[in-house]
Amino acid sequence: MTAELMPDTTRTYDCRQAFADELIAMAAEDERIVAVCNDSVGSSNLVRFRELYPERLINVGIAEQDLVGVGAGLAIGGFIPFVSAAGPFLTGRATEQIKTDAAYNGLPMVLCGQSPGMAYGELGPTHHSIEDLAWMRAIADLTVVVPADPAQTRAAVRWAAAQDGPTYLRVPRFKVPSVTPDGAPFELGRSVQLTDGSDITVMAVGTMVSRALAAAETLRAEGIGVRVLNMTFVEPLDVEAVLRAARETRGIVTAEEATTTGGLGAAVAGVVAQNHPVPMRILGVNREFAPTGSAAFLLEHFGLTAGGIAAAVRELMAMNPGGAHEHG
Repeated sequence: MTAELMPDTTRTYDCRQAFADELIAMAAEDERIVAVCNDSVGSSNLVRFRELYPERLINVGIAEQDLVGVGAGLAIGGFIPFVSAAGPFLTGRATEQIKTDAAYNGLPMVLCGQSPGMAYGELGPTHHSIEDLAWMRAIADLTVVVPADPAQTRAAVRWAAAQDGPTYLRVPRFKVPSVTPDGAPFELGRSVQLTDGSDITVMAVGTMVSRALAAAETLRAEGIGVRVLNMTFVEPLDVEAVLRAARETRGIVTAEEATTTGGLGAAVAGVVAQNHPVPMRILGVNREFAPTGSAAFLLEHFGLTAGGIAAAVRELMAMNPGGAHEHG
């Protein structure tokens, strides 16, 4: 869908708070809702949940494999577990359990990767969660969701709890502006089109969506029309939206706070290459360990900014100045 009324993007909000608030609201409605964490009550924003529902918060300690296994057991027992941990440790230490216990068995559980991407900044590559999209995308029957703002985070929490199978949900640490228009759908495998444009399509997820919108605004002043898609579902991907972009615009830029090996960009490239090849630029971390520094420094270092996105768009425009019909 294309946004009719775009929200105010000048204020920023904490998606972790939206996650916690929605989880508490759902717990009040449904006694099956439980939270499982790995000694991460504070960083998972579950302090208030614990105060309200102490018997429904299970803290397994620093034992991520047990974390997922306990969550799976709760799901088998009829509960709806929200298994919450820092993204690098949930996915890096418990991939086997996510694959075998959760996905292979098709259990209704929500795996919440907190503070993903490079949000931990100065703590370095051991704490960066940039491989998670690639790892989780590779697991069969596991939905991968990356909300872009608090409204989508709330929608994702409620949506995931209603599914019959497992969901991996990225919960951003960065404060982000509101980018989701009122009435935007939250449906399996559906993207949300935020701007229209016939020159280049920018497909972004999570913290990159607001930066894509800023880039589109800058480029509009240069006479370049950019279609911005919030690709909330990395798996399953909105294939129809990708193919429309390939047919109707001159090229595609993808932007993700993740490695370029196997994430959103790779998913989009796979669809495009097999169906309607167009020039692409895949923005992210190019298969390397990031240097240590603040999150803002790291995003700038890897070009994951409005300026970096705009530069990639200009490159594609220079490659194909004639228009989308030239690569038909």
